[in-house]
Amino acid sequence: MTRQTAVPLPKIKAILLYLANNTNSKYLGKVKLMKLFYFADFLHVKKYGTPITFDSYVNLEHGPIPSAIKNLIDSAADDIESSVLQDTISFERPEGTKMFRVIPTRAFIESDAKLLSDTELDILRKVCLRFSEKTTQFVEDESHNEAPWKNTRLLDNIPYELAAQDPDSQFSEDELKLLSLV
Repeated sequence: MTRQTAVPLPKIKAILLYLANNTNSKYLGKVKLMKLFYFADFLHVKKYGTPITFDSYVNLEHGPIPSAIKNLIDSAADDIESSVLQDTISFERPEGTKMFRVIPTRAFIESDAKLLSDTELDILRKVCLRFSEKTTQFVEDESHNEAPWKNTRLLDNIPYELAAQDPDSQFSEDELKLLSLV
């Protein structure tokens, strides 16, 4: 198996729509969204041996972030009208907060679901069930309890094979390396 380098934009949009439509918008800001992508990718690695997005994750103070997806989201938050995500999400700035609340621009529909495998949809569902009603701080703290974040330093890339160090992984680091995740 050869490692993919990027997931097509339509699939990223489908994932964004799924997460934004299945997470309480009261708690869904940019930081939490980055953690939801992390949990989706790394839970899929632990259970099925491959990530969903194949994005490169970086250890930051507030937890792991997918670098290319973060750039897309930041660009959209800065200027949604010229963003490739304008048909997918928008942002609100609740008064008195620093939060950029993520709002879906439409429902997640069958054509979006067709861009995702059954296992990917299952993992997204589990991530949303676990974190929909949780605060950003809670999700951030949970990400800090995961081996991939704990076993890297600030600004380090986070290799997918570190997911094997978590007790819920069904794969060893060597098995994940064989799947070309390094």
